[in-house]
Amino acid sequence: MAYTETTTTGYGTRVGNSFRAIGSGFLLFVAGTALLWWNEGRAVKTEKMLEEAGSAYVEMANPDKKDASLEGELICGTALATTEDSLSDAQFGIGAKAISLRRTVEYYQWVEHSTEQKEDKLGGKEVTTTTYTYSKEWVSRPIESASFKDPAYQNKNTVLATFENDEQWAENVSWGAYKLNESLIHSISSREGVDLAIAEDLLKQFDRNTQTAYERFYGVQKTQQPTEQPAQQPAIPDSIKALLPDSVKAALDAQKAINDSINNAMAQAENKKDLEYIHQASNVLYFGRVPGSPEVGDVRITFEKVVPAKVTVMAVVDGDTFKPFKAKNGKRFQTLVMGKKTGDEIIEDAQDANSMWTWALRILGVLMVIGGLKGIFGFVETILKVVPFIAGIFGWGIGLVCSIIGIAWSLIVIAIAWLFYRPLLGISLLVLAGFLVWVFAFKGKDKLKELAAKAKNKNGAPVPAPAEAE
Repeated sequence: MAYTETTTTGYGTRVGNSFRAIGSGFLLFVAGTALLWWNEGRAVKTEKMLEEAGSAYVEMANPDKKDASLEGELICGTALATTEDSLSDAQFGIGAKAISLRRTVEYYQWVEHSTEQKEDKLGGKEVTTTTYTYSKEWVSRPIESASFKDPAYQNKNTVLATFENDEQWAENVSWGAYKLNESLIHSISSREGVDLAIAEDLLKQFDRNTQTAYERFYGVQKTQQPTEQPAQQPAIPDSIKALLPDSVKAALDAQKAINDSINNAMAQAENKKDLEYIHQASNVLYFGRVPGSPEVGDVRITFEKVVPAKVTVMAVVDGDTFKPFKAKNGKRFQTLVMGKKTGDEIIEDAQDANSMWTWALRILGVLMVIGGLKGIFGFVETILKVVPFIAGIFGWGIGLVCSIIGIAWSLIVIAIAWLFYRPLLGISLLVLAGFLVWVFAFKGKDKLKELAAKAKNKNGAPVPAPAEAE
């Protein structure tokens, strides 16, 4: 059931907050402007660097053999990335010969969610109704439930065990006859589960500690029901069995096969050391009573490794290893992708990624600029909140003006940045920004005159038109 909380903010407090928001709005405006400027420079430099790399690289036909003629060259080649390094998780006694070994910990917890609904009241007050809902979810960190708003959910969270995430990487990874540097190694993503082989003594210790934590929180021990053994059929003497019809013999043999299968399965389950509070399944170690029906406080740990895989590398040969390619403008580039790819495909993918990031940061920058302007001029709407209807009209107008000015300002910033690199496009953007300003400054005035004339014709009485600027 949802829990609601209602708070009221007075008119004076709201006005004061709106004036204090001017400073943060200005900072947001400046930050958005700086982001737009930096992003355009980054995009152009990256594009030129990729063009330079695309015309400079050479295909490495046989990475399994060192080629002295490729020293200092930007190469693109495909080979198997492998290692002889052994990595281990000392806390759990798990080891593997792998490029990486990772431990990921999750906790089953109550999670608080909130939604707000604001309502302006006559006189300038604001009533905020916050609705809190709660759900059980797997999360990466324990959640402190003592601060939950709903008293019914306070102190409802616990954890049966606490562990940290951990990730280790091999230092020596071979790629054909060469070695990969640290950055390239960390780009390999051929992950798969680790077969768990945790010592029985350690599992029993985990089980005792988890049981203690479970009983401390839940108060009573919930014991599992013992698994029933399949009923054993009495053996039939061969002398009697020989007298039975063939159909009966077949039925008896089938029943014996079923019983043997059940017994073997139970023996294998026993060998897994599936304890009362600790369970192993594939590459997951589970702390709790029933993995299929989690309770608050349960913990699951997933173990993964990065295994040898075929990868494509584009980087500069530096002895028996690699280093980033450095373009004339100072930008650096090296990459590792899974599987086999050509150099042209890698460059094309990098250009697509650069374009995607450029537009994403542009949109973010424009939104920051508009948000900053709204923060600066938002006090006007707040002052008018004594009459919510009027404030709503002015608020819509302020939002529209801030959006238009923000977009125009952003285009100007982007255009000036591009003037340093591509003057033709920069000039085009400046013309577009000027057009928006002209439409807003001059056509807006004409629109007001038109609306005033319509109001006069409708009411039959003259309506004063906006005064002309002298």
